[in-house]
Amino acid sequence: MANLITKWATQVAESELAAELPRRWAHTQEVAERATEVRRLLGESSDLLVAAATLHDVGYAPRLAVTGFHPLDGARFLRDEHGAEERLNRLVANHSFALLEAEERGLRDELASEFPLLEEPLLVDALVYCDMTTTPDGGRTSAQERIAEIISRYGADSVVGRFIRRAAPEILSSVQRIEVALAAQPR
Repeated sequence: MANLITKWATQVAESELAAELPRRWAHTQEVAERATEVRRLLGESSDLLVAAATLHDVGYAPRLAVTGFHPLDGARFLRDEHGAEERLNRLVANHSFALLEAEERGLRDELASEFPLLEEPLLVDALVYCDMTTTPDGGRTSAQERIAEIISRYGADSVVGRFIRRAAPEILSSVQRIEVALAAQPR
């Protein structure tokens, strides 16, 4: 049974994404499902992972797109409109190596000063794993295929294309660390 933070996260994400961005909502739902599958790796932080997975793309909602950089817009929304917990805001703001994309957009200092990186490597890796092994439509994929899909969708020379190429080694390392940890778990 979902606890209060995960129920709240689902309500917020659904209200912001489901009607206006159904494809993004499908992606979000599967990222959250992946988080429920890996939560056993995280102990007390497992509910935080599920909440962050559910809210990681909320900043794409048209009414929230102030800067056009969804990690920053989403984290600000969660902080300012909902008074969300700092660790959740920092996970959303920095998910999937967003600091590298912020740099491409000239927003690195802004993101880093408002939402410093979270020093919880397993939690950060788990969110990367959930996001980067889920297609835009909510299907399952490998991190390599997801990176290729993002480059194809945005173009190699776009802001997102440059970011994802820079982030690819870190993304692949994060995903591999979670896959190793999952494989080591008793069945």
